[in-house]
Amino acid sequence: MAGVIEVNFHNQPATHVSRIELEVKDLKASRRFYVDVLGFKVLLETDEALQLSVDQTKPMLTLIEKKAKQQKARRVTGLYHVAILLPTRADLAKVMVQLIKHDIEMGAADHLVSEAIYLDDPDGHGIEIYRDRDPEDWSWREGFVDMAVDPLDAEAILNEINQDTSFAGLPNDTVLGHIHLHVKDLQESEQFYTELLGFEVVSALGNQASFLSTEKYHHHIGINTWNGKEPPANDAIQMKSFTITYPSEQIREHLLEALKQAGVTVAEAEDMPYLYDPQGIQIYLSI
Repeated sequence: MAGVIEVNFHNQPATHVSRIELEVKDLKASRRFYVDVLGFKVLLETDEALQLSVDQTKPMLTLIEKKAKQQKARRVTGLYHVAILLPTRADLAKVMVQLIKHDIEMGAADHLVSEAIYLDDPDGHGIEIYRDRDPEDWSWREGFVDMAVDPLDAEAILNEINQDTSFAGLPNDTVLGHIHLHVKDLQESEQFYTELLGFEVVSALGNQASFLSTEKYHHHIGINTWNGKEPPANDAIQMKSFTITYPSEQIREHLLEALKQAGVTVAEAEDMPYLYDPQGIQIYLSI
């Protein structure tokens, strides 16, 4: 079933988040965390940046060292968490054991559509690691999918692996499942991501949070107003950018024309168009 999940929701015909750039203060410390603990593979490494992958082919995370910057601020807009989607429940169990071995503090939740654990990297960037339940078991009502924040049955998950707790890194078919953002105005951000970038609202938590997707995924992008309205200062560690991947060049060209007609400024860097969301977050538009 894991292959079906990937094809339907993180490949054609879905529009999805595919890559994230994070600023860090100490690249060596971040390397130890992401490679030695979480099990990412190094795709490209320089003195100032580290490009991480799970299959040594496609970049998923890029870490950019900014030693001179201040620590990541709290109570600001921007990244809430990066969400890494594992193919199976047993894979989630092995990651949990790995984190316990390294004394990494974790939170956890059962979201009905998925089972998830939460942690922070050395700079305070939030990370969710999760596995999806079978999409056939998700409950949809009037276009909205049921989600919750219930206690996680960690014991049942750990029982998936019995005696074999060996951890050989993240599986090759791990994907960037979604991104969750703190925003200043929920309606403004909803309109930006739906009316301009092609997502649809598929779940909501009152007037505090919305969950957006394509192809009826539970969410490719989450947005919430839990963290205040102020953006991070320019001299503070923060997420640098993320990438949205579209199913084809034709679909992206149609989107770019619609953005132009709407008066949205789109620039280009390294042959990749980009724009900024209402929080000032840089978003690349890929295919």
